[in-house]
Amino acid sequence: MGRDVAYMATDALDRTTGTPDGEHHESKFQYPGIPTTCDGAEAVVWVETKISQGSGAFPITSSTTMGSGFNAAMMNGIPNMWGDQLVFVEPESEHSAATFCEGFAVAGGRVTNFTSGQGLVLMKEVLYTISGKRLPVVFNIGARALTSHSLNVHAGHDDVMSVADCGWGILFGRNAQEAGDLCLISRRAAEASVTPFLNVQDGFLTTHTVESVRLPEEEFMKEFIGKPEDKLMNLMDTDNPLMSGVVQNQDSYMKGKLAQRWYYDQVEPALEEAFEEFYRNTGRKYDFVDGYRCEDAEYILVGIGSYMETAQITVDYLRDEKGIKAGCLNIYCFRPFPSRRIVEALENCKAFTVIERMDDPLSTTGNHLTREIKAAFCDAMTGQNGIEKIDRIPKIYHGAAGLGSRDVRPGDIIAIFDNMMTDSQDFFSVGIKHSSSLAIKEDPDLRPPGAFSMRGHSVGGFGSVTTNKVIATIGGQVFGKDVQAYPKYGSEKKGLPTTYYLTIADSHIFSHSELAYVDLVVLNDSNALISGNPLTGMVDGGAIVMQSPYSDPADVWKRVPPHHQQTIRERQLRLNFLDMVSIARDVASVADLEMRMQGIVLLGAFLKLTPFSQDAAMSDDEVYAGVEKALRKYFGKRGEQVVQDNLTCVKRGYSEMNEVPRDIINNGNP
Repeated sequence: MGRDVAYMATDALDRTTGTPDGEHHESKFQYPGIPTTCDGAEAVVWVETKISQGSGAFPITSSTTMGSGFNAAMMNGIPNMWGDQLVFVEPESEHSAATFCEGFAVAGGRVTNFTSGQGLVLMKEVLYTISGKRLPVVFNIGARALTSHSLNVHAGHDDVMSVADCGWGILFGRNAQEAGDLCLISRRAAEASVTPFLNVQDGFLTTHTVESVRLPEEEFMKEFIGKPEDKLMNLMDTDNPLMSGVVQNQDSYMKGKLAQRWYYDQVEPALEEAFEEFYRNTGRKYDFVDGYRCEDAEYILVGIGSYMETAQITVDYLRDEKGIKAGCLNIYCFRPFPSRRIVEALENCKAFTVIERMDDPLSTTGNHLTREIKAAFCDAMTGQNGIEKIDRIPKIYHGAAGLGSRDVRPGDIIAIFDNMMTDSQDFFSVGIKHSSSLAIKEDPDLRPPGAFSMRGHSVGGFGSVTTNKVIATIGGQVFGKDVQAYPKYGSEKKGLPTTYYLTIADSHIFSHSELAYVDLVVLNDSNALISGNPLTGMVDGGAIVMQSPYSDPADVWKRVPPHHQQTIRERQLRLNFLDMVSIARDVASVADLEMRMQGIVLLGAFLKLTPFSQDAAMSDDEVYAGVEKALRKYFGKRGEQVVQDNLTCVKRGYSEMNEVPRDIINNGNP
């Protein structure tokens, strides 16, 4: 086999020029991380294949790529950092996968699991026994909406909340960087407190979003985690026999259950120590909660997961442009629940709102996070459970946002702050048309200054999503930019409409929402001109790349619907075209790649239309050298011929793209 998925994240490209933000400065931290581009799943796989010994997993979207990455490392004979050959077992269900992990851990092994949605719920019975036996495993979750009224494979937090009572620590990351880092932190805290942990990231919105990331160095991971044999206990050691998992009746069960509180008392200090040690070595700081501009805030938004980065830049906008004393509080740690820290962060504001990626309407006091926060303030009012007594509780609002990966935009977050300031709905939803929904009044462009954004309209199976990842890899590892690339498609995938997004900037991209402002629109599927409005949100002077079998610009132009022609004229858009289908058909040496390779032709057009190679003062040869390495990362396992075929497609895309002249656009005739 070729290069394994586990190594995709560090299939490093030579930087001819350009470095990520801060790389030119000598770091005061010993282990600043290995700069690369990868998604949240790859970041987790990078960590787990280095520190763990085995995994039992049953593939379920959106955690599948984590499991397949671990399995690929095992199949390729790649050992962990201590030379242990990896073990991967795929049984008949998630319940059995968790049971395998239980047995592996009982025998003193360091084991992990990757799951989502119904898979996590199915293994709930086993989660109780894992925590009850004090097995410090880490399961990595691509949080996914549960199938209730319908099937959805995208982001939701109801799966994680459904197992929050199982005695596991729970950490949530907001992006790919945090998913990998918190995987390490979870493991250290788990083994220090002899308590299992869930390391959670949003399904698709983080598991499948490619970003600029610094992966932990192997030397650091060795120091930070330690050798499994030095940290774990073999409960099956015949030289030190131990009775475990026995039947206990009225005289014993309660004593055993309450005795476990001693272990749970160790979790908070273990996490605190792990956070501090991680920061001391890497410079990346984590905590139970992370307040942003909360010190003097009158109104604060509270939540978990990827949309809290969108909240952060929206807070800046509200403060700097509107003069509103806004803040946001991200919850990294849901178990142990950081009651005291949350109260301290929120007690002085006028009002705060809790948004959650789930809906539990029969709980009349709110969803899980809302209930926990309300209970914390109840303790604070009476000065109980170690929380200092307070005299007042801010007004509390709560809402459902982002269920099933529904888009959460800066405009939605502004509406949430408006709802607080006008003392309107106690409960609300955002992003849909419903009686409970808050209306968007404004939706500003909050991308970093100078950012370049692309939106593509394609069909599942055309290879466009992979091309988007390749472009992100080149943007990050060849041109030295900060990148974010992610797809939008349904569970049906192949053969149905797909939208993909890419932003390239000089600084971190905080917004995790569909792009409403774009510089380049790609129409791999020209039917999008008829079935929708793919030109919405295009900036003045932007560019379009369109699949077309026609070589005459006039023929291309007359097939653009009149209302889109008007938009192109009014916004002074540049209309470019090429026959991606024909190029792929000519080049593909493997028949089953003819359809998929048409997407990669776009990369050539992208290089021609964007200024990044010129800005980096790179020659064509230097750019193509970087392109070839990026292609090898994604297609190397298919063989050298496939890599070279893809490179040929890129070069032809660059040379064969044409533009409809301005006189044809303005006059409608040659």
